Amino acid sequence: MSRIGKKPIPVPEKVEVILDGLSVTVKGPKGELTRTLPEGVNISQVDGSIVVSADNDKRKSRERHGLSRTLVANMVEGVNNGFSKQLEIVGVGSRAQVKGKTLVVSAGYSHTVEIAPPEGITFKVESNTNVFVSGIDKELVGNEAAKIRGIRPPEPYKGKGIKYAGEHIVRKAGKSGKK
Repeated sequence: MSRIGKKPIPVPEKVEVILDGLSVTVKGPKGELTRTLPEGVNISQVDGSIVVSADNDKRKSRERHGLSRTLVANMVEGVNNGFSKQLEIVGVGSRAQVKGKTLVVSAGYSHTVEIAPPEGITFKVESNTNVFVSGIDKELVGNEAAKIRGIRPPEPYKGKGIKYAGEHIVRKAGKSGKK
């Protein structure tokens, strides 16, 4: 049985959870999220917390047990506090700026790359090289951050490119084999 799946999810006072079969709707101060959980799990509300359990002892149910609990926990956390990812742009002449809601990235190409945010995602840029992606849906925030990083992933020789804040880039020696 899943150790993560067994943990009950505490629901803060400001957050309201509506259960309708396998459909879960979570409303909070930052917004509202709805998700349909996969088959093979049961979800219930007990004493101000949410409990997710597996239907039976089959492999599919056990696989989805921890996943479902984590998805619901992320929904509760998102509508209460929100999620954010920070990216750093490294390299001479590489920078980013926000025009309207669109993020415009200049990353060493002959053209700029524009990324329009999906519904519920906001971009913020500090000092032209730090990009913040924020929103209430953890999956969407992570996907948008990965798209931005994918414009120019960091290279291993000088570390130029777009990387997550705190990401360690394994460096390689150059042609002469210097260390």
